[in-house]
Amino acid sequence: MAEHSSDEVVFNKPKVELHVHLDGAIRVPTILDIAKRRGIPLPANTVEEMKQRVVVETPGTLTSFLGKFAEYMHVVAGDREAIKRIAYEFVQDKAKEGVIYVEVRYSPHLLANTKVDPIPWDQKEGDLSPDEVVHLVNEGLSEGERAFNIKARSILCCMRHMPSWSMDIIELCKKYRHEGVVAIDLAGDESLDCETNSGHKQAYEEAVRCGVHRTVHAGEVGPPSVVKEAVDVLKAERVGHGYRTLEDQELYRKLLDRDMHFEVCPISSKLTGACNPDFTKHPVITFRKDKANYSLNTDDPLIFNSTLHLDYNTAHKYMGFTEEEFKRLNICSAKSSFLPEDEKTELLHRLYKAYGMIQSTAF
Repeated sequence: MAEHSSDEVVFNKPKVELHVHLDGAIRVPTILDIAKRRGIPLPANTVEEMKQRVVVETPGTLTSFLGKFAEYMHVVAGDREAIKRIAYEFVQDKAKEGVIYVEVRYSPHLLANTKVDPIPWDQKEGDLSPDEVVHLVNEGLSEGERAFNIKARSILCCMRHMPSWSMDIIELCKKYRHEGVVAIDLAGDESLDCETNSGHKQAYEEAVRCGVHRTVHAGEVGPPSVVKEAVDVLKAERVGHGYRTLEDQELYRKLLDRDMHFEVCPISSKLTGACNPDFTKHPVITFRKDKANYSLNTDDPLIFNSTLHLDYNTAHKYMGFTEEEFKRLNICSAKSSFLPEDEKTELLHRLYKAYGMIQSTAF
């Protein structure tokens, strides 16, 4: 298997990451280890064999990419020890990449192994509830924070194909808002309409009412109308991906004026077929030239066999990114993070200091 040359570090300074999925960032040896402990047979016995099953190496479709999760999700879902472990290891991996603040997202229902037509929790033998999943992830992240000197917060995902879960999600966001959960997200098939899908709309209306932060996957492969729906109907404060916004210049200009934050994932967007595989034509180049508000993120480093270093290398090598732009986008990321204002100020101060900008913080 061809390995990405992701070890080169083009920006060896503190970074902020806002768009990465916990279940797409698990270590391959951990999957094998948990499967062995739980007695779950896998079609692969070595790290290399497992990588061949889960890693996407050439541009495909979002559907083929999503199919990769089926190779291993059953190994970790519903297992207390596994869920806490992957959260802890995630923080360790991010710390190694020079990330000082990360927001990691996941669907509590999928990690609880909730079926599409779930049996009531009190009738399920030994299964985890989504509530327990959030508690376990919080514990793992919190222990990782203390061990690796990094701040980690989480975002809970609604799934477009399961509107019946969305009110659960906003209630969990409210319950755990002081224990590390900072926002709600909506992920999945963008062709599913939210305006008529009252479950998602209702959950986001409740988020607005209660002051829970909001981001939405939109404009990754779906048309600009999905982005418009995310910001106008769901009141998203950030857009996950958002590349197709550029196809509607009026919408794009409106979002630029509003300083809307785009969570950009370069490697991901090539391998899911969301963007032109030629990195020199990537939408983020337009974002850069227009001084838009955006971040660089890994999305699913397990499935793309990547690291944050690789995304930065790619932006530097093919997209004309300079150290100054890396600094600017990380400042934007910190400002657009879902931290409380006092913690955000502290994070910005750390970045200004590390970037040699402490004398002049007007950026």
